[in-house]
Formats: sequence, structure tokens, C-alpha cells
Amino acid sequence: MDKNQIREVIARRAALELKDGDVVNLGIGLPTLIPNFLPEGIKVTLQSENGLLGMGPEPAAGEEDRNFTNAGGGYISYFPGASCFDSCMSFSIIRGGHVDVTILGAMEVDEKGNLANWMIPGKKTPGMGGAMDLLVGARRVILAMEHTAKGSHKILTDCNLPLTAQGQVNMIITEMGVMDVTNEGIVLTEIHPEFTVAQLQEATGAKLIISNNLINMRS
Repeated sequence: MDKNQIREVIARRAALELKDGDVVNLGIGLPTLIPNFLPEGIKVTLQSENGLLGMGPEPAAGEEDRNFTNAGGGYISYFPGASCFDSCMSFSIIRGGHVDVTILGAMEVDEKGNLANWMIPGKKTPGMGGAMDLLVGARRVILAMEHTAKGSHKILTDCNLPLTAQGQVNMIITEMGVMDVTNEGIVLTEIHPEFTVAQLQEATGAKLIISNNLINMRS
């Protein structure tokens, strides 16, 4: 698979985790593709931590409104009935447990559900933004990410990078498969048919538990 195919596989599968009526926060990058693949009849409300409920897709070229951007600074649109508010209200929504699902990317995740996704020591960073709050405040946390980074493991026994939050990740979706994070470890529940279990394990830096009900990855 090339880069675009990998991103589509991940986004399509992640979209299946969203239910009609969910309030959803999507991280920057790959997670922003997910609304393009929502199943028919599923309607979600997208929340942006800089102060918007009812976020729409990226506007067409020439139709950007400088007053409407996502938390990463990219231009967005909004659906009828959307509401704008300040950051205090936005983070009250997040911290109050009113976001059903957040889907984020990751630099590293480990078998205990710890996530590192905001900095590499020695490199300049603007900060972790709202990721820490989303990880703790959202009812469910899903990672949508490539399985490896230039061949290096991203799913580990223990994260090496500074953590964004501890023990908050519920599910990991990559181009290779779908994994649940449990008290016993990382359970492989779905596998992409292009890969074998052995290949997936080799690309993973933690010991996987293979579900007795392992199926081909849904899309």
C-alpha cells in the first residue's frame, strides 16, 4: 500500500467506530479524513477544542473564512446549527465528559494504554494543545495511526517519549489491524488480509494477544 492507501484504510476503519449522535473530537492529520468515510445514516457532531460544535469539512479553495479554523489552524466550515464559544467553555465540555469519542494520532503507544504524541526531546514543540484533556475527558479514546514510523516500532511494551497521558487508550487502528487495549495487554481483534499475524507481530514492539475470534479487518 502507498501512503494514501494506508491513510484511507485507517480512516475507513476508524469511521466504523462512530455511532449516530456521537460528539467527536478528531486530532490533526490523519483523523481529519474520517468524516469522509462515515457509514450512510451516521451523523456525528464534530467538536474543535478552540471553540466549535458542529464543525464541517475543509472549505473549497477560495471559500475560506479566516474566522473559522480548527485547533491546528486549518480552515474549516460549519454545519447549520453549529455553535461557537470560548476556550473555557470548550474545555469544560471536554473535561466534563461530554465528548463521546476522541480519535488521535500517536508517536508511541504502549500495552498499558499510555500515549506519547506531543514531543520529541530536543525538538521545538508548540505544546500538547488539548490532547491531554481529551485523553482524560473523552469517554473513549481511539488511536488512528500508521503501524510503524520508517520501520521503527510505535506500539511498545513501554513508551520511551514523554507521555501525554497514562492508561487512557482504548483502541488502536492501523493499516495492519485493529487492537483493543485491555488490562491483560494488547489484543489483536482484526487483521488486514494483506498481512499475516507473524508480520504484524514483527512490526509491533509489544507482545500481542491474538483474539480467538480474530477476523479480517472491516472497512
